[in-house]
Amino acid sequence: MLVKAVIFDLDGVIVSTDEYHYRAWKHIADDESIYFDREYNDRLRGVSRKESLDIILKNANRSYTLREKEELLLRKNDLYRKYLEELSHKDILPYVVRTIKMLKENGIKIAIGSSSKNAKFILSKLGLDDTFDAIIDGTMIEKSKPDPEVFLSASNLLQVNPNECVVVEDAIAGVESAQQAGMQVIGVGHAVIGTNITYKVENLRNIAEIIQEITEN
Repeated sequence: MLVKAVIFDLDGVIVSTDEYHYRAWKHIADDESIYFDREYNDRLRGVSRKESLDIILKNANRSYTLREKEELLLRKNDLYRKYLEELSHKDILPYVVRTIKMLKENGIKIAIGSSSKNAKFILSKLGLDDTFDAIIDGTMIEKSKPDPEVFLSASNLLQVNPNECVVVEDAIAGVESAQQAGMQVIGVGHAVIGTNITYKVENLRNIAEIIQEITEN
């Protein structure tokens, strides 16, 4: 397989904002007297903000109108954006910068494929906003992961065929999204251990070797 592009998920691959998401959702849940802990927060990995809220509200002792849900979503995002102000270049996860440099030196296009509507803001805080050849985020898609739209949109913007793209993901929903898009997947972290993908790594340290192996197969 000829690899012409690598598409990275953002949260959990380039940077970890799990703690900021947790703090924001915890604040909302506490205000609404809804039980919410870190274990429950793990269920929200890789899904959209709206879907996350629906999961949280399953523990509520009352129903919520559409308007109330929209207000909660706005409050959550305001809190999350406030916490994101703490982000800086030092929060980039290990081996990310090295991996990006290696891919660029080898003429491989790179992109971000994220369901987050805050992706561009996060990248700007990290100093990576001008690094990628394409950025597809939650403001540009209608269907979030596991739908393949985000990755197909990225490959289209890169002008690379889906079967020539490799996706780097840390969430099951993202893995399913990439597979439905017809792309090879490299899973990062503990969340993808149970998935039926060939390449699973703890971090981006050995991405170069894996890309080479995929190319030779």
